[in-house]
Amino acid sequence: MRHLALALLIALATPAAAGELRGTGDLGIVVERAQGAVQVIETTGMSALARIDGLGDLSHASAVYSRDERFAYVFGRDGGLTKVDLLQGNIAKRVLQAGNSIGGAISQDGRLVAVSNYEPGGVRIFDADTLEPVADIPTGSKTVGLVDAPGQRFIFSLWDKDEIWMVEMNGETPEITRFTGIGHQPYDALITPDGRYYIAGLFGEDGLSMLDLWYPEKGVTRILKGYGRGEEPLPVYKMPHLEGWAAAGDLFFLPAVGRHEVLVVDRRSFAEVGRIEVAGQPVFAVARPDGRQVWVNFATPDNDRIQIIDVPSLTIIETLEPGKAALHMEFTPRGEQLWLSVRDDDKVVVYNTATLQPLGELNVDKPSGIFLAARAGRIGL
Repeated sequence: MRHLALALLIALATPAAAGELRGTGDLGIVVERAQGAVQVIETTGMSALARIDGLGDLSHASAVYSRDERFAYVFGRDGGLTKVDLLQGNIAKRVLQAGNSIGGAISQDGRLVAVSNYEPGGVRIFDADTLEPVADIPTGSKTVGLVDAPGQRFIFSLWDKDEIWMVEMNGETPEITRFTGIGHQPYDALITPDGRYYIAGLFGEDGLSMLDLWYPEKGVTRILKGYGRGEEPLPVYKMPHLEGWAAAGDLFFLPAVGRHEVLVVDRRSFAEVGRIEVAGQPVFAVARPDGRQVWVNFATPDNDRIQIIDVPSLTIIETLEPGKAALHMEFTPRGEQLWLSVRDDDKVVVYNTATLQPLGELNVDKPSGIFLAARAGRIGL
């Protein structure tokens, strides 16, 4: 018995051998945008497990996950759709489906992956298992703001036509509903965490356009007419990502376009209720999962810092200086860690969100997007 106990202790103290079974709940990928590669990371030990190359142009890459969290679907700017196996650390399947793409989504049931394209425009839908084509939806326009929605739906906007399209995939062929005249040049969009509201940002005019997916027959309404470049426009160095909105408690926090402010919006009325002055032009505002903090990053020339908003007081409680080009922020599911890509210093920094101190760093070549597998269970991500 003594020898058995000693053997068990040795086994528990030994690092996991290659090929040993493991779960996927603490895994994710970090995009190496300049190398066309991703690193598979795990958050428990804050380490890199594998590096996978051959993913093409990742200059504006994003990713979604299979419902079992094993596979990441990476959308490259060159039109590549790559299915990455996190457990095997390799490419399971790759197709070059268009000339220029700008993100994608996975369906509610996990069976379909949709890709949004600039060139030739439109949306193409694929079988999530095989990456075989299922549907081709031409639009005659650059498509932006593609998200998944409850009811086996995909929603997206048309930059060139000032429209929002809703596509239902409950049968063998797509059922398309078009909403026209929604505002000039929708450039990005989001869906609220509960999957009810689809909101498109407008580049050509102030304000945003909102579609209530509980009552789509009511059409698109306009909200936040003050959301835009403002009364005295500043140069816009980088457009905020609409998916960078933070939902915390009864409030939304969103970057003001071309202004050094974060707007505070009531989640029920969509009325602006406040503004918070910040260090630069905000790009992402990301809420810690408990909603107590909102972390904000910035466009150049202020992209070497991160500011943290305390939600109850609506004040800045800390300014961090992690390095040059602090780009993408991702919380672990329960919010104890914040993973941050620092592109120009070739590193990813992991922060303790209670102490606001760094826990560790990973060496990553020109990191940009960080996407954890826990996104598999969230609408619109």
